Amino acid sequence: MRLNKKIARVILSVSIFVAVIFLHNQVYSQALHRDDNRLTTIAQTQTTQTSVKAVESVGMTVSDIDKSVEFYSQVLSFNKVSDIEVLGTEYEKLQGLFGVRMRVVRMQLGNEFIELTEYLTPKGRPIPIDSRSNDRWFQHIAIVVSDMDKAYQHLRKYKIQHTSTAPQRLPDWNIAAAGIRAFYFKDPDGHNLEIIYFPPGKGDPKWQHSTNQLFQGIDHTAIVVSNTAASLKFYRDLLGLKLAGESMNYGSEQEYLNHVKGARLHISGLRSAAGPGIEFLEYLAPRDGRTLPADTKPNDLIHWETTLIVSDTQAIASLLRMNQSTFVSPSIVTIPQQTLGFKKGFLVRDPDGHVMRLVEQ
Repeated sequence: MRLNKKIARVILSVSIFVAVIFLHNQVYSQALHRDDNRLTTIAQTQTTQTSVKAVESVGMTVSDIDKSVEFYSQVLSFNKVSDIEVLGTEYEKLQGLFGVRMRVVRMQLGNEFIELTEYLTPKGRPIPIDSRSNDRWFQHIAIVVSDMDKAYQHLRKYKIQHTSTAPQRLPDWNIAAAGIRAFYFKDPDGHNLEIIYFPPGKGDPKWQHSTNQLFQGIDHTAIVVSNTAASLKFYRDLLGLKLAGESMNYGSEQEYLNHVKGARLHISGLRSAAGPGIEFLEYLAPRDGRTLPADTKPNDLIHWETTLIVSDTQAIASLLRMNQSTFVSPSIVTIPQQTLGFKKGFLVRDPDGHVMRLVEQ
């Protein structure tokens, strides 16, 4: 009888223990699930805060803004949409320069914009006369044309400075780029530009629409990078741009297009939800492209800055600082009366020194 009571007590104790363990596991599982949901929500919020919403414009520093406006309007059919002059501590902090007085002209072609900036003070340095297409400060905008032959003859009429020897048609073996025609040339200050023609089935479908406009808009801005993986970490992993396509380009057509003998390139195209793309040009050969001089400033004519719209400049600045990015602006700057078209922003360099202007509208 006593034995049966002992067995009953043991069974009861085991049952209570099992029940307690079961309840504990349920509570723990629910807590983990709540934590997972919370972490997922935080990650989604951070992605929303730090992802680029649009590539808003591409800017460059010019020596004589009236001369540049004339070139871009008369030669390339851009329209001037604004013309302002600014000075003050906010602009000094934004550009990382003392005593800044800038004249900024915004111009439009199709749905895309460029921003030309002349520093009235302080004046910067010209583009090195021996710059090459594989130097890592290289950047250009690719202007889409409806007819390459007509566009090239139009440029010749204005005696533009060649980079390419002539327009080049990319070969059929290059599946990603087959039939695309392109030509590199320079503006009055030596900034590289490209005109590009997309045959049916290539490029953004919007470039296939019938039009009587010879110059249609800007497809992308291209930058030379030293390492595609490092650039992807910056633009894709930190800024949230999407990798849209890749190709390997080489052969005589590419050599004469870029005017670099033996050119062999790994090209990667990235896109945000809106605006032109950002294209990486990694020269696998030759590997003698020079790095951006360490003392380059925004008032030097070698300077380009691409404006990217984000939801939260503080969130993206914190993320970039955590990843040891190099900042041009010492802090986020609030712009008086949004004179530059945004309320706050900052300048930061990518791994090769190309400048991005992150702005909150």
